[in-house]
Amino acid sequence: MKTTSNKPPKLETLLTVLATGLLAVAILAVFLYAPTEQTMHHAQRILYAHVAVAWLGLLGFVVMAASGLLYLLRRDLSCDQWSQAAAELGWLCCGLTLVTGSLWARAAWLTWWTWDPRLTSSFVLWLIYSGYLVARANVEDPERRARISAVLAICGLLDVPLVVLAAHWFRGMHPGVPDMEPPMRTVLLLSVIGLSAFFVLLFHRRRGQLRLESRIAALEQRLNV
Repeated sequence: MKTTSNKPPKLETLLTVLATGLLAVAILAVFLYAPTEQTMHHAQRILYAHVAVAWLGLLGFVVMAASGLLYLLRRDLSCDQWSQAAAELGWLCCGLTLVTGSLWARAAWLTWWTWDPRLTSSFVLWLIYSGYLVARANVEDPERRARISAVLAICGLLDVPLVVLAAHWFRGMHPGVPDMEPPMRTVLLLSVIGLSAFFVLLFHRRRGQLRLESRIAALEQRLNV
């Protein structure tokens, strides 16, 4: 008698092992390989997480807007599922950017917050993320929700280059490219790679959940007819 297996596909298993392995290597490198900075000491290690989640917050918004544009072109709700998954993870990463940035600012500038151009534009990006998710939660019709979300994501994308270039366009306290020792740059790169791989894993898993939720909702609707 044949039985069905609940084990995930080999590709998903490989992605899980690879992502968690890269993240573990990055964490170990931050605490065991990266040298201690002479001025900020161990507080400087916040920078490795801060840069990585800041990058992912921007990446999430770009993926969200690109998926929204694909929905408008194809009218395929699977594109909207990718957009929602990117929005939820991007919102989390953008929030972590603000938190880790505040912790770093306290150690470097002796203040939790300053209305620096890059900090302000990052906060605006988090507000746009939040507004996007609130708008989704208040629209029940899937097609209408997808259209509204796509337009909001594409319009909000204008803030992404502002976040990236704010430190170069405007005078502020936030450093542009930090001056780091070669081992520190290596660890920073490992942190970005490790957290990016973990982001991709969570992104794939969340989209799978949304797809199952959509199928369940469709089945329930058929049964209720």
